[in-house]
Amino acid sequence: MDARLTQLLDDLYHRNAADDAEQADRLARWRTVEPDTAALLAVLVRARAPRRLLELGTSSGYSAIWLADAARAVGGRLTSVDLDPERTAVARGNLGAAGLQPWVQLRTADAGDVLAESADDSWEFVFLDAERPRYAGYWPDLRRALAPRGLLVVDNVVSHAEQVADLRALVDADRTVTQALAPTGAGALLVIAGESAG
Repeated sequence: MDARLTQLLDDLYHRNAADDAEQADRLARWRTVEPDTAALLAVLVRARAPRRLLELGTSSGYSAIWLADAARAVGGRLTSVDLDPERTAVARGNLGAAGLQPWVQLRTADAGDVLAESADDSWEFVFLDAERPRYAGYWPDLRRALAPRGLLVVDNVVSHAEQVADLRALVDADRTVTQALAPTGAGALLVIAGESAG
């Protein structure tokens, strides 16, 4: 990552954090992933070299920039999904400023709908950072759509453990996956798929 992109990301992170500090409504906040978690995502993408990446929860595009830069380096492409068209527009602007739009498809859609319409084994890397109470409901389609040896990263599993407890229980019960907790940022759960679940 070059110095210009590093500076852009630093500015965006601090701008989002300042906006969030003044916003009482949680749903109106950007809720930007922590820089160390974003860096972990980028390292994982560069190490595993997935071609088909999915992000559920675009927000301002901060994590999408990290993911898209890594995807570009390994010949991959990111699809990033957010339910809010205004956030999609903001993310499009930020990705454009970063020069990464050619490696990203932005979609304004419901995460559950995107997963339901995804073909079996279609995603090699998934970053889940959306509305946590819905995660358990996503699991059947997440697991089905995650390619063999594909990697799922779930954010906020330490900071909001109670809200992801149902998902954690489903992951624990699935003998076809391997998991580990990375206690960076708000806590990232790493789940690697075994054989196809489709």
